[in-house]
Amino acid sequence: MTRIIGKSIPRFDAIAKVRGAALYPSDIPVSNPYILKTVFSPVPHAIIKQVKIDEALKIPGIVMILTAKDVPCNEYGLLVNDQPVLCGPGSSKQGAEKVRFIGDRIAFIIAENESSASLASQAMQIEYENLPVINELEQSKKDDVLIHQDCKSNRCSHFQIYKGDCEKGFHNADVIIEDDYYTPVQEHAFLQPEAGVAFMDEQNIIRVITAGQWTHGDQRQIAHALQIPEEHVCVEYAAIGGAFGGKEDISLQIALALAVQRLDKLGIKKAIRAEWSREESFRGHPKRHAFHIHAKWGATSDGKICAAEMRIEADAGAYASSSEVVLKSAAIAAIGPYEIPNATVIADAYFTNSITAGAFRGFGVPQICYAVEMQMNKIAEALQMDAVVLRLRNAMTGTSLSLNQSTLPDSVSVKNVITSCAEEAGWYREETGWKKKSVISRSGDDKYLYGTGFAAGFKSFGIPPDECWAKIELQGKSKIETVRIYHAAADMGQGVHSLLKQIAAEIIPFPYENMELFASDTRTSKSSGSASASRLTYMTGNAILNAAKSAMEHWNMEERPAIGEFLYQSPETTEMDEMDGKGKPNFGYGYAAEAVDVRIDRETGMIDVLNIVCADDVGKAINPQQVKGQIEGCVIQALGYSTNEEIIQKDGYLLTKGLSTYLVPTIKDIAGIFICVFVEEASEEGPFGAKGIGEIPFGPFAPALCAAVHDACGKWFNSLPLKPEKVILKLAQDRK
Repeated sequence: MTRIIGKSIPRFDAIAKVRGAALYPSDIPVSNPYILKTVFSPVPHAIIKQVKIDEALKIPGIVMILTAKDVPCNEYGLLVNDQPVLCGPGSSKQGAEKVRFIGDRIAFIIAENESSASLASQAMQIEYENLPVINELEQSKKDDVLIHQDCKSNRCSHFQIYKGDCEKGFHNADVIIEDDYYTPVQEHAFLQPEAGVAFMDEQNIIRVITAGQWTHGDQRQIAHALQIPEEHVCVEYAAIGGAFGGKEDISLQIALALAVQRLDKLGIKKAIRAEWSREESFRGHPKRHAFHIHAKWGATSDGKICAAEMRIEADAGAYASSSEVVLKSAAIAAIGPYEIPNATVIADAYFTNSITAGAFRGFGVPQICYAVEMQMNKIAEALQMDAVVLRLRNAMTGTSLSLNQSTLPDSVSVKNVITSCAEEAGWYREETGWKKKSVISRSGDDKYLYGTGFAAGFKSFGIPPDECWAKIELQGKSKIETVRIYHAAADMGQGVHSLLKQIAAEIIPFPYENMELFASDTRTSKSSGSASASRLTYMTGNAILNAAKSAMEHWNMEERPAIGEFLYQSPETTEMDEMDGKGKPNFGYGYAAEAVDVRIDRETGMIDVLNIVCADDVGKAINPQQVKGQIEGCVIQALGYSTNEEIIQKDGYLLTKGLSTYLVPTIKDIAGIFICVFVEEASEEGPFGAKGIGEIPFGPFAPALCAAVHDACGKWFNSLPLKPEKVILKLAQDRK
């Protein structure tokens, strides 16, 4: 049998997507549906005193307007049910009369057409009492105004980790670097805004066809809000036009199901269609957390980091969403992949009246990696030591104790990725150690400044304790004639559905292209968990691998059909101790290092990224082309985060409302040379040795870019993004 693992098999859905034949949520054909429009809060913080809908109901084409009193259980949330489905009086949820940001929903309008729905939204009268707007962390920390009255303070999450004795460590340090770092709110900017259709099927099951990241998570939240058994609602994903964490939280799912339920009670069997505009998407779904990080690190003259203090403050926005896991992930990674004997980490997240912050590729690690690697580069400069040398001198090994005072699981490949990246980027070894390559050739006209930067990083993959279900059915008589794969994993564009077939084809002697996949549908699959935290290759891969083996065992025992069903459970972890953070919180980590070459225009401050080298420990590249695509896409998204992407909010209102003012990288912004280096240190538990890779390369890019800019102009930048105006102002300081 020809091995298929390790080969760049084309994705089976590629042709349909390129030709425009793939059906996304807004493409799902339904007969003459009603339109659902969301009415958002006009203000960021207020008590809704009254919602008058009488005039809106008089508009021709209006079928129904749903308000807070119409929701059976008016609450939902990714981790905790702290968000009202609809805000306003008459709700079953205490405190739901209050809006906490401009993305809070006040009503769902069901209409025969979009124009009627728009007119009705303008005709609605919302009476509200404004409350003070808390849009800064310093305001939130005072607790003068509580965002949530049932909470004692605005602090919504807290972690603390202590290792060794920092006071003693700083006393022994020859150099101490202390600084503050700021990272911005980032928008996911996925191509396909939130959309979906819903209807009551022949079995009186509410079917919701949409795009998200966890079908069963959506199903659970819909059933809770509607107060119906989970089996009475089905969630199915159409093609998904990107997510990156931005579709983990509920958007239109509950609204669609609620509308179907209310219409059905009136005897109306009608499909509902909904789609957010880009502006509605910008205000309605969570963003990347803004961080403020105060870092104090000490090192001895020989380049050993002896102490590190990190104080992290995150803006959670209006609701909890996934702030707890984001903050935890950042805290665990707060000293990077380095062995530091003395460390203190204090991490807090606070509610504000800003747009809710939630999951975004990297889960808090890009923010913390920026601060960690900036500290490393500043220490290297202070000690007059090469950045690669400093990192290798402090890099963790398999026997090192982590920040949580436990050894890291699986292969610890920090030194390998640093070395691989450095060598590919032009560093070379001499008897005295590593040396950086010569500066890039200048243009000769002195218009540009050139520099090179380096950074490394690590991140966990998976959400422990984790589990993932899969089933494979083999049909035929003397030979296998049909292979059916059942799995709920969401393919957001990363290619996991093709990966499932590729893994199955390694075990089952049957053509990959002829395997049938039944995916992302609660009717046909049990839960496979969320498409997040770089977990799908590892978790779904193991579930499919074992289901395939089981199916073949049943086939060889001449069972027809032969069915293999498997629930994969992640390796054991332990909770972090609340007082000192001790524990083994994750079952797997990925490692990356990046080198960046830049050119800065002296007159405009524009930064051009010329070359990127990214070395990643992928464990095993099951499909090298897809792995390369994940790395390149991740780094380009980090490029936008580092140079020009920034959601701007003022007094709780959104100023960047669309892609005309929120600028993402285009093809012209991408480096001319982008080299991906695969480091394959196999995971003992991963399918065929594979590790999670989708988020790992994000972290090192921003600090590598900042180091390159510093190399070029001698200036450090402690806040992102590095927009041209920010750069030119610093360059202008030399001219005064």
